[in-house]
Parts: sequence; structure tokens; C-alpha cells
Amino acid sequence: MEGSVNNTYTIKSSFFKSKQRREKIVNGIAFVFVVIFAAAVLLPLWWIIRSSLMSNGVLYSYPPSFIPYEWMVSNYSKTLETFKYWTYFKNTFTIIIPAVTFGTITAIFCGYAFARLRFKGKKLIFTLCVGTILLPGMVTLIPLYIFWTKIVGLGGTYWPLILPFLTGGGFFNIYLIRQFMTTVPKEIDESAEIDGASRMCILWSILVPNIKPAITVVILMLFIQLWNDLLQQLIYINDMNKITFAIALTNFTGSFGTKWNLAMAATCMVIAPGIVIYLIGQKSFVEGIVLTGLKT
Repeated sequence: MEGSVNNTYTIKSSFFKSKQRREKIVNGIAFVFVVIFAAAVLLPLWWIIRSSLMSNGVLYSYPPSFIPYEWMVSNYSKTLETFKYWTYFKNTFTIIIPAVTFGTITAIFCGYAFARLRFKGKKLIFTLCVGTILLPGMVTLIPLYIFWTKIVGLGGTYWPLILPFLTGGGFFNIYLIRQFMTTVPKEIDESAEIDGASRMCILWSILVPNIKPAITVVILMLFIQLWNDLLQQLIYINDMNKITFAIALTNFTGSFGTKWNLAMAATCMVIAPGIVIYLIGQKSFVEGIVLTGLKT
């Protein structure tokens, strides 16, 4: 009897050990693949950095060196002689700060309306708005240009790049906020109303603190959208004193096409603020993206 018990215990222990061994092997293989893919993603970024710290002659040498033999930090000071970094920085954030602020606030209000309020045609309006997500931006490009320049007369200003974000900056942002708000029990709203809280108080004191990851995702997505929006900025900005990072970097690369080390230095300086802002909101951004799949 004791022998059979010992045999059973031995079999179970060996089974668990083999299972743990397999899990370790699988985890090790997965870790190796993650490292490889991460290196593949970071390689272009490193290539830009190392190119910005080389001389133009070394940059064209073959075979190319992965690490600079001489770290030429002076390339950045040379770049700043012709690349008006702080002017472009001011111009870019003159657009981004109000646009992201308006877009986030209006997305919260619209998401609250679709999640909590009752009104006629709500489902129809929501369905039509969801359909706009599938509408290519090129379809509305010319009508919007005619409206902002010919009808309203705001061509050559930043307003055509800011005012559209008074509608949430795209319905996906509204949809994301709405989906997160629907996960908050309505009983909390009803309890707050019984205690005398207004709708605005419920929104900003109860709902908004519970959907912070979604709000962070909206803020970062709006920031990325505006930061990379070269086409719209080229259309509406025609004053060289008002150009943004996206336009300035394109012009700089075109003007100094043979000096790629300076062009890469300008690129590093341009992408640095975006990386810093992403790192600040990385935790909430990842959490919001992960929870989006669970809350839709």
C-alpha cells in the first residue's frame, strides 16, 4: 500500500517537474523572440542616433560601422545654426496644446452623451458616426480646404488645424471614451443624483477618474496624430515663420540632402519630445490599450 502511494507521488512530482521544465523552455523561447523583435524595432532608431554622431564621410563608408568611431556631438550645434529648433517647437505646440485639450474635453462630453444620456435618434447618430471612421481622409480634404480658405477665410493660420478638434478629434476617441464609461455601473450615477450631485459633478468627480487610462490613450493618440500630420500642415501653413517640426524637417532634409549626418541630428531633436511624452504616459497608455479589448 505504501509502495503504491510512493509510486503515485513520484509520478505526480515527475509530471509537475516536466510541466515546469516545458514552461521554462517555452518562456525562454518566447523571451528570445521578444528580444529579437525588440531589437528589430529599435534598430532604425539607433541607426538615426549613430548617424547623427558621425561625419558625412564616415557615414558613406562601406561596410558601415554599427558604432561611431568618433562621437561628433558638434553635429547638433552645427544643425542648430540653420535649423530653428525652438521656433519650430513653439509653432508645433501652438497647434498641439489647444487641439489636444479641445479634442480630449469634447471627446469626454460626447462619450458621456452616448453612454449615459437618452435622446431621440441616439442609435442612428451613433451608427452614422461609427461609419465616419471608415471614411478616408482624402475624401474630405478638398471640401475642408475650400471651407476653411474660401468660405471662412482662415487659410494661412493655425485655426484649420485646431478647430476641427472641437468635435473630439475623430469619432474613434469618442467611441473609446463611451465604451469605458459603459463599464462604470449606472447605480453609482443614481446614488450620486440622490445625494444631490449634478450631471457635471457626476461626470468629472466619478466617471472621469474611473476612465483615466482611456483619457490617456486619447491624449497620446491625438498628440501622435498632430505630430505626424504633414499633409494638413503643408496645406494650411504657407508662412515660413509658422512652419512646424514636420514641415521644417522635410525642408531641412531636402535642402541638406548631401549632409545626412546633420539631417539625422535634426531628426533626433525632433523625435525627442515625442519620446519623452510617450514615456511619461506609457503605463496608462498600455493599460488603456489592453483594457480596450476587454471593455468593447
